[in-house]
Amino acid sequence: MMKKYSASQINKLTNYMRGVCLTAITLAGSGHPGGSLSIMDVTAALYLNLANHDPKNPNWDKRDRIIFSAGHKAPALYTGLGISGYFPIEEIATLRKFASKFQGHPHQLKLKGVEASTGSLGQGLSIGVGMAIKAKLEKEKHYIYVIVGDGECDEGQIWEAVMEANHYSLDNLIIFVDRNHLQIDGPTEKVMKLTPLEDKFKAFGFQTYNIDGHNVEKIITTVNKAKKTKGKPIAIICQTIKGKGVSFMENQAGWHGVAPKENQLFLALKELGVDKKIDVDQYKKIASDFQKKADIKNNQTIPKFKKNYIWNSQPIMKTIMDPTRAGFGKALEEAGDDQRVVVFGSDISGSVKVTDFYKKNPERQNRFFSMGIAEQSTTCVAAGMAREGKIPVVSTYGVFISQRNADQMRTTVCYGNLNVFFAGAHAGISVGPDGPTHQSLEEISVVGILPNMILVVPCDSIETKKASKHLLLKVKGPKYVRFAREATPVVTNEKTPFVLGMANIYRFRKETENFFDAFEIYKAHDYKNENEDLTIIACGPELPEALKAAWILKKEYDLETRVINMHTIKPLDKETIIRAAKETKKIITAEEHQKGGLGNLVAGAIMEAGINKQSKMAMVGVEDRFGETGQPWELIYAFGLSGEHIAKRAISLLRAS
Repeated sequence: MMKKYSASQINKLTNYMRGVCLTAITLAGSGHPGGSLSIMDVTAALYLNLANHDPKNPNWDKRDRIIFSAGHKAPALYTGLGISGYFPIEEIATLRKFASKFQGHPHQLKLKGVEASTGSLGQGLSIGVGMAIKAKLEKEKHYIYVIVGDGECDEGQIWEAVMEANHYSLDNLIIFVDRNHLQIDGPTEKVMKLTPLEDKFKAFGFQTYNIDGHNVEKIITTVNKAKKTKGKPIAIICQTIKGKGVSFMENQAGWHGVAPKENQLFLALKELGVDKKIDVDQYKKIASDFQKKADIKNNQTIPKFKKNYIWNSQPIMKTIMDPTRAGFGKALEEAGDDQRVVVFGSDISGSVKVTDFYKKNPERQNRFFSMGIAEQSTTCVAAGMAREGKIPVVSTYGVFISQRNADQMRTTVCYGNLNVFFAGAHAGISVGPDGPTHQSLEEISVVGILPNMILVVPCDSIETKKASKHLLLKVKGPKYVRFAREATPVVTNEKTPFVLGMANIYRFRKETENFFDAFEIYKAHDYKNENEDLTIIACGPELPEALKAAWILKKEYDLETRVINMHTIKPLDKETIIRAAKETKKIITAEEHQKGGLGNLVAGAIMEAGINKQSKMAMVGVEDRFGETGQPWELIYAFGLSGEHIAKRAISLLRAS
């Protein structure tokens, strides 16, 4: 059993916990400091006083359960676990590093003491309801504590769980709402009005309290009082300050998901009064040693060739890097004068570039609608706008826009063949440190199967702009564009053809100063067979990796490769696939996606054409698993998605023939 600390003892630790938390986020280079600092006093009170738990026996049946539904506040959760003895607290230095148990969002299978894997907002409270119902059913006496963000209360599922908690009289469920009044897009009351929050919980049958969320003594006394409640669930609205304890972070929405620089960390530690208590060099060494081991392990998986083919590592074949999401933003900027276009923000508006719609054109701001964190409702609101003649644009992280609202997309938008434009941002493993909850690897299969839906996966920022403008203004009906977060090689220009439903073919000709100039590009239906040794069919940012593979195969093995940019997944250019299967007989598909999203479609086209006995095929993609926290390019190599891996797979396929 965990020994209980007094409020005064906890008060002496909370700023230390904040300092540890900020140190870990700084060393990670990414994370969510604002909310982690605002919820720290509640975290400390729970782990050091209120909750019955045993760090030496994390699965003790009679323990209280603590769930961080606001999973992005994971650094606070990890600090609470560390300070209470689940592991040496200095281990948090490995936060967000590849293969670390301290993932970008909590993972119950990675770290003992984590009760639920969270990160997709709005779901943790329902998990807590399930745990509380089970405890009631079995007449168990433990409590379920759930930490919810105030912005998270935009999600409809929160209120579904609230109704359930009241319906089943879950007086063993205590919710803490981190009421810091800020979310990514700004003040909660401007993004999506929540006031009066306490009255809303009361109306749903909750026993409610509204307290200073930084007063540890008040937190403890309130919870102990709340435990005397019978027949009602409890909601404690904790009035907090985002970035609490650090002057330049306090009440600043911009510190929601930005890591401090090292000089800012030292200023913060000094303000917190813990600069002498936290040995930053020790944390750095732990982080560095862990990273070195990860690098060694990762390097062992990278195929070796005579030269180093990592992007821009040679004096020739240089490439410009630009995020594909930037192309989407430019498309909205350029097409936004059309009065039919309306844009919806989902609380990550700047990150996914929908703010480019009005940034240079403030007169358009009346056609931008902030919807908060509510993908399902936003999809149906967009459907209503489309039914009335507007062209709505809905964008958020691909993992949420393609799956959180899958039924709304299917039944409301596609079934009615409504003119809604979905933009799945931050697709693929290369999202990086946020980890598996935010790495979308399933959209091609989930979205591509929907009747009436057009699906495009452009290869770079320029093609993303072209595709987005075309879909927005030229295609009527449901449409979806998938693009990435990280800067990737630019392998098209303004003159490169983009025809919806028709692939492009790339042929490596010679090494040049610039990577782009090394290739000739053709519209696929105009291409004349050159009897290549194999074909690589790729989409999205895997197209540049496929081109790199073609370069490696020519320089190292004197092999000729036809590379197909299958930018349109639906409608699929089956003619080009079938030609390649007949003419080269060796096909590899490459996708930053679960293996088979693109690959199975290509295989199906070949099988249906009845030429499968003539051709051999292999697929490169994520092997039926979730992602990992790590740096974007680290993950591309670790998951076998690099051009080097594609080239290696090609050699294996050719040798097996």
